[in-house]
Amino acid sequence: MSLTLDLAVLLATFAIIFPAELPDKSFIATLVLATRYPRRWVWLGASVAFGVQVLIAVAAGQLLSLLPRTLVLGVTAVLFAGGAVVLIRGGLRERAEEQAEEEQELEEFAAKAAPGRHGLAVFATTFAVIFTAEWGDLTQLVTAGQAARTDAPLSVFLGSWLALCAVAGLGVLVGGWLQRHVPLWRVRVISGALLAVLAVITFVELVRG
Repeated sequence: MSLTLDLAVLLATFAIIFPAELPDKSFIATLVLATRYPRRWVWLGASVAFGVQVLIAVAAGQLLSLLPRTLVLGVTAVLFAGGAVVLIRGGLRERAEEQAEEEQELEEFAAKAAPGRHGLAVFATTFAVIFTAEWGDLTQLVTAGQAARTDAPLSVFLGSWLALCAVAGLGVLVGGWLQRHVPLWRVRVISGALLAVLAVITFVELVRG
């Protein structure tokens, strides 16, 4: 295990997690909360929730890395491949179906946003909503797999957390505009393709090892 900063691993993790999280329910939740509460507190609550989730994912990845190397690579390759399938299938759904799903998520998170909260109450509400939405999420599983595969927990933690904080920032600042003008199904497909490439790379490492 290396606690030194590996910039290549950090950037690779950021590049995987950022597009995977953009069409995710956590982005939708941040967007909704930012329309009802002070944006600064929403972003801080989301960022801290993401930080805790990433820390848990990296710790799980480090436990996974204690297994034999071939088994670790096999599990992570399956994890990445499964994530690619989930994202690409989701992106290729019919447009109307995707819109209906997004509207349902918007209504769900809007119902959780009680009016009249400020400061630490907003922070706590956002933390609870994002932490719950992100638990066991695809990006958390991918982070765990990346931590196990690279054995560079600090770099994976920073890459994943920075990506999630950036997504939360987009949700807070320009979430509505982004949702209207950027076809999120395409983001899903692109993210799925990136995970598919990572799955292939991991499988090649497994075969060579």
